[in-house]
Amino acid sequence: MQKLLLLGAEAIAQGAIDGGMSGIYAYPGTPSTEITEYVQHYRLAQERKIHSQWSTNEKTAMEAGLGMSYAGKRAMVCMKHVGLNVAADAFINSAITGSNGGLLVTVADDPSMHSSQNEQDSRYYGKFAQIPILEPSSQQEAYDMAYLGFQLSEKFKVPILIRITTRLAHSRAGVERKPLLDQNSISLPGNPTQFVLLPSIARVQYKGLLNSFIGFIEDSEHSDFNHYYDGEDKSLGILACGLAYNYLMENFPDDQFKHPLLKIGQYPMPRTKVERLMSECKEVLVLEDGYPIIEEVLKGYLAKEHVHGRLDGTLPRDGELNPNIIAKALKLHSEDEVVTIDEEIKKIVKNRPPAMCVGCGHIDAYNALNEALIDYGHGRVFSDIGCYTLGALPPYNAINSCVDMGASITMAKGAADAGLIPAVAVIGDSTFTHSGITGLIDAVNEGSPITVMISDNFTTGMTGGQDSAALGKIEDICKGVGVDPDHIIVFTPVKKNHKVMVEVMKKELAYPGVSVIIPRRQCIQTTRNVALNERIRELNLR
Repeated sequence: MQKLLLLGAEAIAQGAIDGGMSGIYAYPGTPSTEITEYVQHYRLAQERKIHSQWSTNEKTAMEAGLGMSYAGKRAMVCMKHVGLNVAADAFINSAITGSNGGLLVTVADDPSMHSSQNEQDSRYYGKFAQIPILEPSSQQEAYDMAYLGFQLSEKFKVPILIRITTRLAHSRAGVERKPLLDQNSISLPGNPTQFVLLPSIARVQYKGLLNSFIGFIEDSEHSDFNHYYDGEDKSLGILACGLAYNYLMENFPDDQFKHPLLKIGQYPMPRTKVERLMSECKEVLVLEDGYPIIEEVLKGYLAKEHVHGRLDGTLPRDGELNPNIIAKALKLHSEDEVVTIDEEIKKIVKNRPPAMCVGCGHIDAYNALNEALIDYGHGRVFSDIGCYTLGALPPYNAINSCVDMGASITMAKGAADAGLIPAVAVIGDSTFTHSGITGLIDAVNEGSPITVMISDNFTTGMTGGQDSAALGKIEDICKGVGVDPDHIIVFTPVKKNHKVMVEVMKKELAYPGVSVIIPRRQCIQTTRNVALNERIRELNLR
């Protein structure tokens, strides 16, 4: 079959396409975005009529994917790690409903927080849901796991979690394709109550999930993704998970590794292989790019001293792994010889923090907001996640919080409840429809004295200009949840309108209820998008 040079994210997309996928559901979030974008732009996916439109948020994506699985077809759901928090309700319960058509949930974690608020490890979610987890060590394995994951899902009738990390998602390697599989036809569940989680049914389904766990372990024991490599020097054994295996091998380019090695790519852990490593080796080093989930299991309550990793300081407690960190843990070099990648980069490239684009409409909106708030003092602007979050940095210093998607409106409401009046929420158009609407309903129901600034640039700008579910709908949504139409104000954030914007903001800040101001101007990075521009023109002609 044809060999392709693919990012890890693209390899997963290609594997899912070749594996018979009929639909992919996602909300853009780095480092997972490229999976869905690859499907959207790939001719074969279009020929196969694979559904690939962006969902409003990760919860709706998870539920839609589960719906396609219910109908008997193969579906993939994609998100970044913090997106799984949003999808958690449907994700956890999908383990109990089980799947019909193969269902893959691909989650891209971000150790070192390159573009995230935290570096949580999604393997815990898979363990929590008690479903099999696949963790590739290479682009080829990423492809293979997506391709074969559907079959694993259909074998056990449960969703499968595929967990990748930033470095794998955004690095390229050659990937060899497998034969293209047919897409499933519609085939409804044989059990008519399988997806009905009334307590009496859910209890039975849950027992079935627990009983299936023996099969999960047995499959993991014989999986090609889990392999035990014997070694002559048993003073140390290595257990390497996912991408950490690659980092380890980079230190031994001539295949000179002499210790026993257990490579893990499928969970639950292969117990027999783990027990062999623990019994044969005097010391065990656990390499996992994320939280010490396996290390904790091996240490247990007895805190076995011969198990080493992140918990005892052999590896750093936070951040992603790399070959140098592993070399240091293995004492392959002296302390003076070990230089971190970050230190090397700092010698060559001057640190350049992210910044809003020159000419961005968010800048003009923030300049007006800062001036409008002068009389009220600092510390009352609650922001959300998007390009506008960069307003926290100089020279704007315009926002005071950023916690999670949708938190701006509800935090502003809570601050107003505490007596911080007025309180301001700043949220983008795509984030508003993702998870801001429910908070606005709470504020309207209580008549909270908050001003909500929905900065509308017609797109999901932070992740590359994907379609925004809010396009052309923001005013109607605000009216629909009860915001007084007289206090829904739209203006164009440009320098010549600065005085007008300040006056409007001051007026709405003084209003003792919920007001919404909408600075609206197209993202300058999407001005060449012909389809988007045509849609904007149609909206403006209404």
